[in-house]
Amino acid sequence: MSAYIIDSKADYYRLLQDVRIKGNWEGWVLYVLKGVEQTANETIQQVKAISDLFTKTQEFVKKKAPKVYSKELIELLFEHPYCKNEYLTKRFGISRVTASKYLKELEKIKVLQSKQVWKETLYVNKELFDLLKK
Repeated sequence: MSAYIIDSKADYYRLLQDVRIKGNWEGWVLYVLKGVEQTANETIQQVKAISDLFTKTQEFVKKKAPKVYSKELIELLFEHPYCKNEYLTKRFGISRVTASKYLKELEKIKVLQSKQVWKETLYVNKELFDLLKK
């Protein structure tokens, strides 16, 4: 709701002042309900976009990198927009070498982008990250 309030800051303060001075709760409640509706609709659209991206990514990896594909791996990439070897080794019980191989393969087909942070390499699911920033 914060984006809605920021976008309609003048109405927010005006209606809040009307409640304080005139006791006009109806205008305030309608304003808040409109914000809840708008925020819910935006959230539904974002969830659908993420679901569509998940399906697209799943099909793409299955086609371009079938040796590393697993639904569980794609799910992990959507749980963590930033992924690292450790996440794969813990989740799947695989070695760091194998985890690194999987992540590099996903980078090679442009599902992930690597980013060096200190001594660690993070792999970013850029398309998901961009959706979450909206």
